[in-house]
Parts: sequence; structure tokens; C-alpha cells
Amino acid sequence: MNRRNFAKTLAATPVMPALANQEYEKRTRGLPPLTIKDVKVITTSGGRRYRWVFVKILTSEPGLYGIGSAANQYQVDAIVAALEKSLGPWLIGKDPGRIEDLWQSAGFRTYWRQGPVNNNVLAAMDMALWDIKGKRAGMPVYELLGGKTRDAVACYDHAGGRDRESAVAAVEKSISQGFRHIRVQYGSGGYGGGGFIPPGKGSRPEGGYSGPAFDEELYVDTIPKVFDYVRAKVGFEPKLLHDVHSHLSGINAVEFCRRMQPYQMFFIEDVLPPEQLAWYRQIRQVCATPQAVGEVFAHPYEYIPLITERLIDFVRCRVAAIGGITQARKIATLCEFFGVRTAFQEGGDNDPVNQMASYHVDISSTAFGIQEENQFPPQVHEMIPGCAQIRSGYLYGSDRPGLGLDLNEQLAAKHPLEPFPRGGAYQTDRAMDGSVVKP
Repeated sequence: MNRRNFAKTLAATPVMPALANQEYEKRTRGLPPLTIKDVKVITTSGGRRYRWVFVKILTSEPGLYGIGSAANQYQVDAIVAALEKSLGPWLIGKDPGRIEDLWQSAGFRTYWRQGPVNNNVLAAMDMALWDIKGKRAGMPVYELLGGKTRDAVACYDHAGGRDRESAVAAVEKSISQGFRHIRVQYGSGGYGGGGFIPPGKGSRPEGGYSGPAFDEELYVDTIPKVFDYVRAKVGFEPKLLHDVHSHLSGINAVEFCRRMQPYQMFFIEDVLPPEQLAWYRQIRQVCATPQAVGEVFAHPYEYIPLITERLIDFVRCRVAAIGGITQARKIATLCEFFGVRTAFQEGGDNDPVNQMASYHVDISSTAFGIQEENQFPPQVHEMIPGCAQIRSGYLYGSDRPGLGLDLNEQLAAKHPLEPFPRGGAYQTDRAMDGSVVKP
């Protein structure tokens, strides 16, 4: 074949991209192109002093929309402004099906990326986009992530007491309700309970702080004795957890974990603040007490070294705080490669939308470890139909298309946000000399 005939033949032959486009059009015939038409920001107290921010992304297909959560009760006003003034207008006209592309470009469009507010905003968008994709496909989101890898999502319960006897009673109550995993806190001081010197007691600076003072050494001495008593009463069948809430530093954290090893903990949570992560190497050298880390992480570089060096056993992030389902499933995949498990965070301030987003990642990931329990009052189930249900220690989703729930805007509007004390600040503990204890 000469060059001229070859050129004619080439011109007459359909090129591969054209064939691919024809095939794509055939497979998607009947589904018109989607665009984002509006982004609504919905705030509500849920009838119980919650401070919830939801996003509703509406598309060009009538009746097709997605719901997402930007759960962060301490920076609500900043999140609302970022959604209404910045992200929302930018999303108008874009294709909601391009989740990964929108996730990447939305993350970089602020130039200074990561950070709590940016991650919350990104997460709300991301959840809503997955909700839309699942609804359009007629499938729950977990089916789009590969399908179920378990029948339900195991949760841990919350128990605690002002003294050893009431702590045991609380654990026994959780067991009777079907929970196998139980987090045990102690004392009347909230996080750090068991490590507080009473108000006005102890050696203090003149005219200084007089409130309850956290003392690391007291905590390290007290809590292991509490768990010794609890294990003596309930045995080793229940899987026990404990949250230090970043109250310890350096060698005290190492010594605490060493002392807790005989009680076969399911995990110790955040024994160190994120500013002191290097100490996890020392913990690994002296004991095998499992570590759960990451409730206040905002950047992947915080948890990537901990996972890849196998310095922790559970990644403890909130899906709404790390960028949504897209980021959570990437974390779960990384965990799978290195034998680390997920323990996505809820907390009493969280909402059913974030909980359901966590559920879809949990139930579709082989790296799943445990999920924090969070139950909501009846008015929330009415306001957000399709909420997940917790029965006998397991979380069950609705299995409807998308995330599986909806948001009644009229009911949400009946419960507006209330003013938050102290300007929305998280209340920190203090040491004997009045210095701040890291939360």
C-alpha cells in the first residue's frame, strides 16, 4: 500500500476515541447530563443544642439532590460563611458526577489547603456528591465502594463512673445491652477524670488558678488501678477502651501505656497530643497496648507516618473533619496495606449524616476496626428520616440509594442554632500552675 492509499484508508477508519464516545453514549442514553444548580446551607440545633451545618446540593435533574455534613460545633459561623460565600458559588454549573475531580480542585482552590474549616467544607460537598451518585445509580453508596464486607458495623459504647463501683455498673449495663466494645472513663472531671486535684487543694501559686487541676502523675497512677478493679469484676470478655484525650506528655504517656498492658485494652485513645507524635515510637518499644490516634488530625501527613511505620493500631478520625468519604476510603485503603484499622470518630456533637457517611466506608472496607456509638433523640429521627439504627452493639444503615437518609428542612428550621457559650470555644483543662492542658 502506497502512502496516498494508506492516508485514504486512515481517514476512512473511525478513530478509537470516537468509538469509545459512541459506546459511552449508548450506555448512558436516557440519562441527561447533570449540572449543579444550587447549593443550600442548612443549620439547626436539632432540638437539643446541637450545632449542625448541612449542605444540600441540588442538580439539574428534578428531585435529585444530595445531603452532606460539615460537623464542627466550635467553628460554625466560619463554616457557614465558607460554604455560602465561597464553595457554593464555585460549584454552580459543575458536573456532580466528577467527585474525585471536584474533591481535588475544591481542596486546592483555596490555595492554603487542609485545616479544619476547609476540611469540613470539603467533606460536606463530598458526602452530598456521593449521595447524588448513589441515588442516580439506584444503589447505596457502599455498593459503589465495592459492596459490603460485613453484615453490620460494630460500635463501642460509652461507660464510666465517679468511683470504681459505678464504673463497673456502667460496664455491666453496656454488656446487658449487647455491646462487646466499651469505652470506660472515670471520675467527675470529664476527660482526664482520675487525674484532677480538687479546687483549692494542693500547692498553688498565690492568687492564681484555683479550679480543678489536672496532674499527669496522678492520672498515670489512678487509671490503671481502676481498670484492674473493673477487669477483676467483669473479666476479660468485654473489649475495653479508654480515652486519654491528649492529656499526657512524653514519658508519662509511655509509662501509662506500659501500666495498661495487663488489662488487654482494645485500644487507648489519643494518649498524646498531635504535637508530640514522635513519642509513639517509644511506646511501641516498651509495650503492646494498642493505640488509637487522630481525632483532631487535619492533614494526612499527620497520620501517614504513623500508619506506614505501624506505630498505631487504629486511625481515629471524623469523616466530616478529614474531607469526607473520598478521603476516608483512601485512609482505609492505606490502613489495609499496613495492618492498621479504622475507628472513625463520632462524639456527642456529631450528626446522623456524618454517621451514615462513616457507615458506608466502614461496611465496605476490610480495614474496619470499630465505630463510635452515637444515638439521637426521636425528634432528630423525624427531622432526618433514614438515620442509622444501633441495635445490640451494631450500627445498621437504611440501605436506601445514596447515603440512605434525607433532611426535612421545615423541621430543621423549627430548631435554629442557639448562641454558644464562650464564643464557641472548647473548654480546656488547666494544671496546678494555671497552664493549659492540651485537649
